[in-house]
Amino acid sequence: MSDSRVGYPWQPRVREAAAFVRERTRIQPRLAVILGSGLGALADAVERDVTIPYREIPHFPVSTAAGHAGNLVLGLLEGKPAVVMQGRVHFYEGYSMGEVIFPVRVMRELGAGVLLVSNAAGGLNREWRAGDLMVITDHINFMGTNPLIGPHEEAFGARFPDMARPYDPELVSLAERVALEERILLRRGVYVAVSGPSYETAAELRMLARWGADAVGMSTVPEVIAARQMGMRVLGFSAITDMATGEVVEPVTHEAVLAVARELEPRFVRLVRRIVAELPL
Repeated sequence: MSDSRVGYPWQPRVREAAAFVRERTRIQPRLAVILGSGLGALADAVERDVTIPYREIPHFPVSTAAGHAGNLVLGLLEGKPAVVMQGRVHFYEGYSMGEVIFPVRVMRELGAGVLLVSNAAGGLNREWRAGDLMVITDHINFMGTNPLIGPHEEAFGARFPDMARPYDPELVSLAERVALEERILLRRGVYVAVSGPSYETAAELRMLARWGADAVGMSTVPEVIAARQMGMRVLGFSAITDMATGEVVEPVTHEAVLAVARELEPRFVRLVRRIVAELPL
């Protein structure tokens, strides 16, 4: 049996996981949030109704990467009913693509129509620096696969979803306006996803930059593809934690990435809270 069929059909498992969550909360989320490496503190801003470890939810994949707490938080974020993933799972952890996008399917089943997703990424744009925040305007899928490969389940949406504008232009504009008002420098650019877990070679980084990518990471794209298939509006952010220009100065470590992410975390939290407060849900 190929990896594309692991867990098929997914819909009954998604419904079972969502039913488990519903039994434990009064919240009917309209907003879904995925917090990337070192950015989990936004969950502390949630007026919590319940916190559920991933390991307790039927069929839910469990985070193994450092910097990912592995909790599903439901409550009010700036007065908006939200479900927040405090940490995600990655393709490089050995999960199938179906498992990687399973949480997004569950959050959509719970009622969320907007997805706010974040990640830690290497900066490819030579005019930027480590510690910058970027709003994602588009992406490149260089992971070598697609989360929609395999048997099609009509309940999740079109077999061939349009990806011309995966990141909602109105939400991007909202983020840029709020950043300006909050005096937070917010870059805008293209995110490219690779499978990992090894960091890219200097030649690979030069290639990705020539393609037009401004930041590179190992997540986000699968979840966004699944979200768009299901009709969700998407807003994405990258925390630029190191400069991946292909000019090797010192080796990149995951510990260093997490350290920079935590340094810029207060700005990220302030920006997102203001955006959520103004989101038209």
